[in-house]
Amino acid sequence: MGRTSDARDKILTAAQTLIERRGYTALGVAEICTAAGVPKGSFYHFFESKQALALTVINEHWIAQRRQWTELLGGDRPPLHRLRDLFEATETVQRLGQQDNGTVVGCLFGNLALELSNQAEDIRHRLQEIFDAQIDLIEQVVAEARERGDTAATVDPRATARSIVAQLEGQVLFAKLLNDPGQIEAMWRNCLALLGIPADTRLADA
Repeated sequence: MGRTSDARDKILTAAQTLIERRGYTALGVAEICTAAGVPKGSFYHFFESKQALALTVINEHWIAQRRQWTELLGGDRPPLHRLRDLFEATETVQRLGQQDNGTVVGCLFGNLALELSNQAEDIRHRLQEIFDAQIDLIEQVVAEARERGDTAATVDPRATARSIVAQLEGQVLFAKLLNDPGQIEAMWRNCLALLGIPADTRLADA
């Protein structure tokens, strides 16, 4: 039973949960296999190393997150509504993680970037690609908002999108540090400032 796609999925699920809770470096292959309920031989049938497993976890997580971000940011609602939808969805994800784990787990990508960027070049490069893809998605929405006249005319969509991603990662980090998903609520005010929009602007006017 160890050499089935079911075993692979169990390993990936266990690895992501453990990485979110404890980080990557402290984990061993034996612990991951025990949590997955599969023999150690199954691990090396699917993954040549723990780092290869981490890259697969990252890729699988990004597939799911990219799907969510594309749905939220690519809809028919006005662009500022879509940005706020993204922030609210991020807060919801952190609240659900807190319910499941007892504490806010933060962003898998951000956590691994902090832990491994200076240790694992393959992981650092892949995380950079993912953050760049996030920036691409938000840049399109910011550019649309500027074209509609919803932002200050001087807004640079690329630079602003990069700042939004950076601030979102920062607020999620604060949420993890303080074990408080409510920290992410500040993202909307931060976003309005980056877009040159008065803080008292109502979303209904967007």
